[in-house]
Amino acid sequence: MNSRDSSSCCGPCPRNYRTKRTTCVLLAVLLLVLGAAPAGAQGEPSLPALPNSAEISLKVERDGALSVVEAVSVPSEATMTRRIPLRTAAPRDRDRIIGIRDVVIEGAGNSELTDDEFTIRLKGGTSIVRYTVDGAVAEADGLVRVGWQLAGGWDGRLELVRASFAAPSIPNAVTCFAGPEGSRAHCGGAQISHSGLTRFNQQNLAAGQRMEISVELPAGTVPANARLEPSKTLAGAFVLTAPVGWAWGGFALALVAAAVALALLRRRDKHPGDALPVRLLTGKDDQAAFASPDGVLPGQAGLVLSGRADAVDLAATVVDLAVRNYLWVSEEPGELTGWRLVRRNPPDEQLTAFERAVFDVLLPDGRESVLLSEIQAARIGIETVRGALAGSVVERGWYSRLPAKLTRVGLRVCFYGLFLTILLALTVGYAQLGLIVIAAGAVLAAAARWLPTRTGAGVTLHRRLLGVRDALLTTKPAAVPKLEREVLLSRALPYALALGEQEQWVAGFAALKGGPKIYWYGREAADEGEIARVSDFTAAVVGTFAATRQGRRLEA
Repeated sequence: MNSRDSSSCCGPCPRNYRTKRTTCVLLAVLLLVLGAAPAGAQGEPSLPALPNSAEISLKVERDGALSVVEAVSVPSEATMTRRIPLRTAAPRDRDRIIGIRDVVIEGAGNSELTDDEFTIRLKGGTSIVRYTVDGAVAEADGLVRVGWQLAGGWDGRLELVRASFAAPSIPNAVTCFAGPEGSRAHCGGAQISHSGLTRFNQQNLAAGQRMEISVELPAGTVPANARLEPSKTLAGAFVLTAPVGWAWGGFALALVAAAVALALLRRRDKHPGDALPVRLLTGKDDQAAFASPDGVLPGQAGLVLSGRADAVDLAATVVDLAVRNYLWVSEEPGELTGWRLVRRNPPDEQLTAFERAVFDVLLPDGRESVLLSEIQAARIGIETVRGALAGSVVERGWYSRLPAKLTRVGLRVCFYGLFLTILLALTVGYAQLGLIVIAAGAVLAAAARWLPTRTGAGVTLHRRLLGVRDALLTTKPAAVPKLEREVLLSRALPYALALGEQEQWVAGFAALKGGPKIYWYGREAADEGEIARVSDFTAAVVGTFAATRQGRRLEA
């Protein structure tokens, strides 16, 4: 009995037979498991048994990093070098970027890591190379794919390559190709075991040939970390990347905002609003004085209202110069045109540059007088003083030269964008940023042509001038105090002319019995002017300057 028990026992056994038998079974199972467990399942490859061969272990970590351990056997007195490109071509003018870190070599060898290449140099014997790969995990169509070249870039022949692949989940499918770069020949073996460990093998890889695997994992197994960048080619420089996409999005938002702002500005310019109330006179009786809104001149009023300068603006300025005692208007019945403008006071600092330009055009080089017929023969028109008029309204802030400036700026931006596009295309890429600059410049130059030249202050003045027109139409000359009639008639006349209401304005005062004196107008050898002739005079002045009939919009 003791002999049988002893022969059935696996080593020193307890006296109780049942306990002894259970212990032996457990020890046998443990030895069987340990002996059958492959080296690759433990995360370490077995050492290669043949020279010029490699045993490789791959493991996908939870964070998506790929841990690689390569055991490579190099014949004695020989060397082998492997070059792994870290930038490889991908579809649609992109490059796949690989990161290598945590490099450790056990054995005779060294490594070199640059931005574009990872180089391993091994001497005779067996060496173990460990490193971590970032960028091997991609996600597409709801699946995770891990891709890596088990062998490739070696300068020597590999007789045998065996590899194991482990991941947090059992793969759905595996693919393995071997041979020259780009070939679709399958590897010697690729198999997924029941435990989830995937094994690959390939024999007789010539120098430079590769062994490349692709493993498909269930969605969400590990996060994707594949990194794609535009290729370093001319086409790659124009690839739509995330930064470029954000830039286009910002440009689109800016374009929408600019379009809304432009529409609002144009609407304000076309529909400035109702007239603002204006008082034509300030003070009372002999202290009464005419006050134009914001100090606008009669020659500027028509331009502010319509955006167009014509003969009426020049005529209103001439009448205003007479009203302010710089000119005397004399009626000479013997002349064809019938009126002469006489220098009364020299131009002084009270005149603006525009008014001085008009005065100098009428009486140049110290000339004392001029007939309207002579002015007409000289074809003096609004074109003569257009620049001075434009400058005067811009200087007062009613109009702006911004549209013209923006047009020039937009064209310059287009040229800068073209230069930037070429520079980026030949250097760092992202050339579409230059295209965005070109588009921005083109939009700016085009939109500037639609931008109103009249400013906010000009719009407000427009409404006040409408108030002046309403005041001219509603003023009853008979209701105006006698001491104020002379000032009001003459001082408001140039504005009535500019606003197209001079006939009604003059007629209202002419109908009064004992109307006010017009101190700047009269017949030759007469002391008093005649109100009834003033309307004819203003019409004659307008006709005189209408030699250039077509008015033009202000070109700031």
